[in-house]
Amino acid sequence: MSYPDRVRRPAVVTAAVVLLVGMAAVAVAYAVTSLVVLVGTVDAFRSAARDTSASAEEIDTMVFAVSVWTVLGALVSLVAGLLLAGLAVGVRAGRAGARVGTWVVAGLGVLAGCCGLVGLAVQRATPLQLNENERGVAELLARLDDAYPGWWIPLGAGLSVGQVLGYLVVAVLLALPATSAWFRRPAPAPYAPTYPPPYPPR
Repeated sequence: MSYPDRVRRPAVVTAAVVLLVGMAAVAVAYAVTSLVVLVGTVDAFRSAARDTSASAEEIDTMVFAVSVWTVLGALVSLVAGLLLAGLAVGVRAGRAGARVGTWVVAGLGVLAGCCGLVGLAVQRATPLQLNENERGVAELLARLDDAYPGWWIPLGAGLSVGQVLGYLVVAVLLALPATSAWFRRPAPAPYAPTYPPPYPPR
């Protein structure tokens, strides 16, 4: 006896799994790329910082802060990628816990993405106010912005938007009726081997 309704995965679930895997790959790629970009950015920043009034200590402090922030961001992105990959495996297998976990991660991801976009918009719209004694810091911040590749900041903003949209789509796909019915499907009956009847005694 076959149970096609128990093994046939709905297309919406497959789409959610594919999207989760894609988002995981992007997160890991972004983590690696950010570390690669950091090396070139630090070199370009140190070269440009020589023409400012900032002291060597201020330059080193800025480089340290940027390096720590970038490494932490890369670690968070890497962990997020591995988490999304694990959730994709669980959702593909029909585990209800993975479905709930994906909703939780999606909610946190939408919140983080929106906060990132708001922070970037505020940073671009509101200039940093520094006093005359912090002139060197202001010059360093301007050099740091120029040290990044021209495509890096737009890429970060685009990925934040894509992150929010991706999480929203995944959450919706996992809430559709077809998905709910598939996750509530009965477990297949355990295999029970059959044996031939024993021979009657002679």
